[in-house]
Amino acid sequence: MALTLTRRKFLQTASLAAASIPLSKVTAGAQPGVVKKSYPAPGSFTGTESKPSVCEMCFWRCQIVGKVRDGRLVKLEGNPKSVDNGKSICARGNAGVQLLYDPDRLKYPLKNIGERGKPVWKRISWEEALDECATRLKAAQKNHGPHSLAIFPHGASAKYPMQFFEMTGTENVSEASFFQCRGIRDMGYVSTFGFAPGENVDMAHAKAMLLIGTHIGENIHVSHVKSYLKGLANGAKLIVVDPRFSAAASKADIWVKIKPGTDTAFMMAIMNYLVVNNKYDKAFVEGSCEGFDAFREGIAHATLEWAAKICDLAVAQIKEVAELLAANAPNVSIHPGRHVSWHGNDFQRMRAHACLTAILGAYAVPGGLIKPSSGIKLGKVGWPKGEHDEEFSLTGSHKFKPPGMPTENIKKAMLEGKPYPIKACVCWGQNPIQTIPGQQATIQALKKMDFVMVVDVMPTDITMYADILLPEGSYLERYDYIKNGLAGWQPGSDTAVGYIAPRMPVVEPMFERRDQVWITNQLAIRMGYGDKIPVQSLPEMMDQMLAPAGLSIAKMQAMGGIHTQPAKAPYAPAGIKEHAFKTDSGKIELYSEVLSDAGFPAVPTFLPVEEVPEGFARLVYGRSPVHTFNRSQNNRWLHHEIPENPLWINEECGKKMGLKTGDRVHCENQDGIRSRTDTVVMLTPGIRRDTVYMAHGYGTMNTAMTVAKDQGVDDTSLISKVVVDPETGAHGMRNNFVRLIKNGKTLNIPS
Repeated sequence: MALTLTRRKFLQTASLAAASIPLSKVTAGAQPGVVKKSYPAPGSFTGTESKPSVCEMCFWRCQIVGKVRDGRLVKLEGNPKSVDNGKSICARGNAGVQLLYDPDRLKYPLKNIGERGKPVWKRISWEEALDECATRLKAAQKNHGPHSLAIFPHGASAKYPMQFFEMTGTENVSEASFFQCRGIRDMGYVSTFGFAPGENVDMAHAKAMLLIGTHIGENIHVSHVKSYLKGLANGAKLIVVDPRFSAAASKADIWVKIKPGTDTAFMMAIMNYLVVNNKYDKAFVEGSCEGFDAFREGIAHATLEWAAKICDLAVAQIKEVAELLAANAPNVSIHPGRHVSWHGNDFQRMRAHACLTAILGAYAVPGGLIKPSSGIKLGKVGWPKGEHDEEFSLTGSHKFKPPGMPTENIKKAMLEGKPYPIKACVCWGQNPIQTIPGQQATIQALKKMDFVMVVDVMPTDITMYADILLPEGSYLERYDYIKNGLAGWQPGSDTAVGYIAPRMPVVEPMFERRDQVWITNQLAIRMGYGDKIPVQSLPEMMDQMLAPAGLSIAKMQAMGGIHTQPAKAPYAPAGIKEHAFKTDSGKIELYSEVLSDAGFPAVPTFLPVEEVPEGFARLVYGRSPVHTFNRSQNNRWLHHEIPENPLWINEECGKKMGLKTGDRVHCENQDGIRSRTDTVVMLTPGIRRDTVYMAHGYGTMNTAMTVAKDQGVDDTSLISKVVVDPETGAHGMRNNFVRLIKNGKTLNIPS
């Protein structure tokens, strides 16, 4: 049996100078949202109006309140009614004010009368822009079939247009959040537990937490970090597995400085040790798991000694981790992570995460994995489901792919026309230049298109390759997302708090920015789908979604932006060890017949990765505490705090190379690709000798990003070796190696 999962079901469980009019030159009377008169001195919020909304400076989406005076946003705060993030928001959340009024933001529809990559922009009307988009998209689908369109969406505003384009007949959708981020995690857990885990581990009530490459404290997802810190404050033991001394590692009881790419072997050895020594939860395994005997046999070779050699660790340390987990089971948080697209062997790693959780009995108990729950039911609004010809599916051998199509298969069809040509491309809120490995091939694929349409808030790198560029309102200027969750449960209690918080505009959109429903509907009318339009406006869509809960936009505004009601706590009754799951067997599948039938390992299996070449180090990357990848790089407030991405180098290696902290270097990868820009060196004992690290999202090449242009190194430009996860088709992003260039001289990294 093949595992199938639709997106909807899955989500339920070169210059822009011509358009860059500085805000200071816009007359107050002509543009709503611009201050009309002077207002009280900085620090005073007398006379402001509070407007509730939901942040989208990152995908965590905290509940916020905007302080608005004379139609202008002057401050953002956490919504005091929130049971999720409370009054707290992070640096990025505060800096939403600067995003809103960034003078580099897209303002008008633009047509590229130059070449892709070196655009010359002409301001055009919305009428002309939409007419051309519709005409050229229709032409591509008429001449080459409905599947000849590729969609690269990201963010809450991209869902409605993504559904529209799927309805027109294409399945060629690649969301970076799935194929370069969490899709492998979700499919690994779906194949084991029958559901995608989100980040739903009850860290606040854990006795022990295991983090494997999870950058808590650097990703700053506020309510998540609060849960983590509460767990630590309550005395939870912390194990951090990471090749570098991350913010989380600095708080760890055990820091496991593992060799990158070997995490699956590490977890297999722990599971085998627990099984052999009868330290697993026998009652839970018997009541809730399937295939234990075959699972036990499949990992029997994974001794501590076997893993220690592979992972470059001490046997005693792996044993220490296993004993600590066993001693605190079942109240342990085996964190599933989020960005897990690492080495191309990641589905097996995520299966190991899930199986370790299972044999410890760490499900539906305080501290354990919690099945995601929205708490309050919402309505569904969207385009009709499209008809897709199986003949044109780009799934290939990746039978356990997340929703959409594997990015690499789409890119191949764009480049080579195989197995059929893709001739038009729509990018909506995603920057494929920095999300997809093999940057040069991505650029060539974009140049081969008959038509490229881009919708965005900022002029990111992808906008340089647009034929038509459309300006979207920011999250502070539109409706579009309803945060729906569960909070406030405590061990021993049967109750929790369900909450709903819709995104609502804080100010009116300035210039000629439009929202996704208006843009999509206008395209639909021009492309001949006007009779299928599901809603006429964003407020209408929100009201329809809120209606099953007896709510509306007007009611939500009256109650301060957040509705709460009692809900059931996510714990199982004490002592219950038998649970039902939405898998073929109805149980947690430690051994998966579905995987076996598809030709993949049925139990978690370690797949080795390429060794580091002599003179190089493996390039790994992660989060910056004040940035959300590339999307916040042009924000002046955030740029001021961390303007570039330092390159972490092992201190001993760096000194042998004649480097010191503060030196500036370029990076050159194994294929001879050199970074366009340089960055600063940071020597530290807190990283392995075979590994270097930098934060992702820097090095923007678009001159229209006047703050971010050429600041730091674009790590994606160095990821030219493309590795694909066999089961899911998602990318492995940490299989490239770099050496350094200082003052034109090549520096090999000591082995």
